[in-house]
Amino acid sequence: MGRGRRPAPRRTTAPEQRQQHHLLARLLLFLSGVAALVFQVIWIKQLSLVVGVDVYAVTTAVSAFFAGLGLGGFTLGRLADRSARPAIFYLALELAIAVCAVITTLVLARFAPAFATMEQWLMPLPWICVFGLVGVPAFLMGGTLPALARALTPAAGQAGSVGGALYAANTAGAVVGALAPVFVLIPAFGVQGAALAAAGLNVAAGLGALLLPARSPAAATEAPAGPAPAARHAPSPRAAPTMTADARLALGLYAIAGGLALGYEVVWSQVIVQFISTRAFAFSVVLATYLTGLAVGAAILARFADRIRRPWAVFGLLLAGAGVVALAEVALLGRWLAGTQTAAEAMMFAWTGNSLAGASARFLVAAGSIVLAPTLLLGAAFPLALRLVAGGQAGRTGGNVGAVVSVNTLGGVMGALLTGLVLVPALGLVRTLALLALAAAVLGLLAVWREKPASRWARVGGWGVLAVAVLLAVTTPAGRLAELLMESRRGALVAYEEARGATVAVLEQSMGRNRFRRLYIQGVSNSGDAMPSLRYMRLQALLPLIIHSGEPRSALVIGMGTGITAGALLRYPGMEKRVVAELLPAVVRAAPHFSGNYGVATDPRIDIRMRDGRRELLRSHDRYDLITLEPPPPAAAGVVNLYSRDFYALARDRLAAGGMVAQWLPLATQNGEDTRSLVRAFIDVFPHASLWTTDFHEMLLVGSMTPVELDAGRIARRMADPQVATTLAEVGVGSPAALLATWVTDRNGLAAWAGNAAAVTDDHPRIEYGTWLRPGVFQQTLPSLLQTQTPPPVINAGSELAAATAVESERLRLFYAAGLHAQAGDREAWRRDIVRLMQRAGDNPYYSWFTGGARKPAGSAAPGGSGPGAMRGGGAG
Repeated sequence: MGRGRRPAPRRTTAPEQRQQHHLLARLLLFLSGVAALVFQVIWIKQLSLVVGVDVYAVTTAVSAFFAGLGLGGFTLGRLADRSARPAIFYLALELAIAVCAVITTLVLARFAPAFATMEQWLMPLPWICVFGLVGVPAFLMGGTLPALARALTPAAGQAGSVGGALYAANTAGAVVGALAPVFVLIPAFGVQGAALAAAGLNVAAGLGALLLPARSPAAATEAPAGPAPAARHAPSPRAAPTMTADARLALGLYAIAGGLALGYEVVWSQVIVQFISTRAFAFSVVLATYLTGLAVGAAILARFADRIRRPWAVFGLLLAGAGVVALAEVALLGRWLAGTQTAAEAMMFAWTGNSLAGASARFLVAAGSIVLAPTLLLGAAFPLALRLVAGGQAGRTGGNVGAVVSVNTLGGVMGALLTGLVLVPALGLVRTLALLALAAAVLGLLAVWREKPASRWARVGGWGVLAVAVLLAVTTPAGRLAELLMESRRGALVAYEEARGATVAVLEQSMGRNRFRRLYIQGVSNSGDAMPSLRYMRLQALLPLIIHSGEPRSALVIGMGTGITAGALLRYPGMEKRVVAELLPAVVRAAPHFSGNYGVATDPRIDIRMRDGRRELLRSHDRYDLITLEPPPPAAAGVVNLYSRDFYALARDRLAAGGMVAQWLPLATQNGEDTRSLVRAFIDVFPHASLWTTDFHEMLLVGSMTPVELDAGRIARRMADPQVATTLAEVGVGSPAALLATWVTDRNGLAAWAGNAAAVTDDHPRIEYGTWLRPGVFQQTLPSLLQTQTPPPVINAGSELAAATAVESERLRLFYAAGLHAQAGDREAWRRDIVRLMQRAGDNPYYSWFTGGARKPAGSAAPGGSGPGAMRGGGAG
């Protein structure tokens, strides 16, 4: 049998090849965008360990990254225009990024001690090093988009569509890069492992450029044939047309627009936080939403950018509209948002059965309501800006794209600095946003009026947007966010300050018959002065001092909060040095509004140092008899810096002989496996450790390098001091027996409980990226820890003290049993146990806070006070 002739393969046409090359270029920039944002997220985290989390330090360090991007876009874009092989130029950039970025990650992981030393003796060398470490790879990243745009070499009149599509793809990759480190890479591989994964994407993107034409189309036609050196270069940029006045104006306006855009982001970051969690997941979702708006807006307009008849008018209306929409969304915020978030969370959880997915839906609703619409408009402006800068020219694609990206990025750096460090502290969030919106409206009007021939309708639209901006600025109350906070938290506003880096508020609230105040930072409750908070925070300072084997003379408190922990130091005799490290001046100013801190904020015996706690230990070589910590919950973004094994090693090196570290250990804010990792990190550093229970929801880890003997005589003598006795008696610890009853276990018990849990470290900050808090976890964690309880190893104790300690321990266990019943919703069991407790505990003020102090016979109605709700909801702390 004969065979039929095979049909000849169809040859790919030139337009089809161009389309394939465009799709490939978008894919490569998508991968590059993923890698760039992964590195950005990683470096911001690492920089917090190097320069601290002070708003000035972080802003300066992050500015180095964006300045590098901007300068790289401008410089390398022009170099790309001179290359006859821009695809190879792009390959070289990606490979260089992979190498430099990994080096930066490895150096930053070890740079904090050197930075602290140089900062004291060789300023400004450490900051030059930071700018070099972060700025060099960022400089190279800035050149990737212009290089690939040059490789495609769009024809005259196509700069907006081609450049806009590439920008959209690159930003879409950044969306994935914003989510991947938090949800996947860091939890799975750690910080340095995530950097290696990102570097792999850079390598893949670079090698993919080999599939593009070796020479750009323009270079292939312009350069002469043959091996002469001239064949390797396109015509000098001097021969290209110079930038027109319109192009320079477009660049100037887009630079200002970049400043306004980053200004919005600064304001949004403080506005949105009261509607989301302080977990890293929440901030990652918000950042991804911001980038999604830019990517989608650019992708949509890229399809039409080169066909729009009045580009100046549309460009201006987009810029102006973004500001007005941003202000309008904040003006319209209300209870509807919380209701919508709750519904979205419930729907997502019902669909997936995953609590993190449900919470992410909640974050997405908030981000979409506040961030998405303005960023869509800002993203849509990019292709038009590129078209206006290009002005119909060909042959300067890399330089034009690089110029647009660079001025927008550098303008953004200045806008973020001005907004965060000057405008917000001076004007507040709402007025700052109003000023930015008015500036955007004026900026847009300037662009509209540049349109030739003039469009009456466009000018009417520009003036209309300005009028709306003025109306919103005048009618939106400056205290709008404070009003929302009071509504959502159901409290009366005592103090409120929109400060650098955070919003700090004090609200007065009630629970049953009890009234108390809470400290809200960024809209999230951090602490308060209710009885549960008073108890655990006073014990946070006084318990380790009382059991100290030596004669403690110095103490450092990391975190001012309500001032209760630091204030307790004022009540301990013989202290010669009392230091508090606090990050936010507004928190110190809020401290006088809380009771029970003994006026710590203005007491001259307290040395308040406005510095990140970890940076305080790095910069100062002071040694302390006690270092005690009461930071925010360990799962909150960035707080893990004070809970890692690396931090404990640093704290250990700042202890005097016989010194101790006391770490607050909340039980209700993370899953059991995360708490085990926290304990493992602590006991990995301190060979002598113990666990104490300081409140129903809180415990205290105490660690030292030498054994700590619980000497009954020394404890009794120290507790007999009138000030110490009064301070502790007010929170229900009225005797040495009551103090010893809070003992849970020693290091052996902790090691057995932690099991084979992996420790929290700087490279594997597990708790920050741990799974979302599961329902009922606290009801499992507390009993499992109490099961490790042993009698306190007291020396020189008589039988009377042992018997009294057993009685106090039984009362505490009965109270905790009642609390667990409240957590489970078993009101009858709670009533039974709490009545028994009242019969045994007398007028103990701690127990009375929950019961109202009324002593009633068994079988009577439930006592007054706060009732089971306080124990079910975590008290007032």
